[in-house]
Amino acid sequence: MDNSYIELEELIHLYPNEWVLLGNPKMKNTSVSGGIVLYHSKDKKEVCYLGKEKIADYSTVTITFTGQIKHNRKIGILKRI
Repeated sequence: MDNSYIELEELIHLYPNEWVLLGNPKMKNTSVSGGIVLYHSKDKKEVCYLGKEKIADYSTVTITFTGQIKHNRKIGILKRI
């Protein structure tokens, strides 16, 4: 991955329906508007585990999904409740 900032619209076009790990993300309210792509995959766990080694040089990171999340899908801690 190169270290250039990419807007959300371009992320959606480049990585459709994928989880994307972003370095130094830009936020609008609570939504991601872009960032530097560090890792991407259709598998969220892969992004979390394999992306860990890529975050050292960034002050902030986030993970975003470029598709539509199903309304009945449980994410993260909500899966255990």
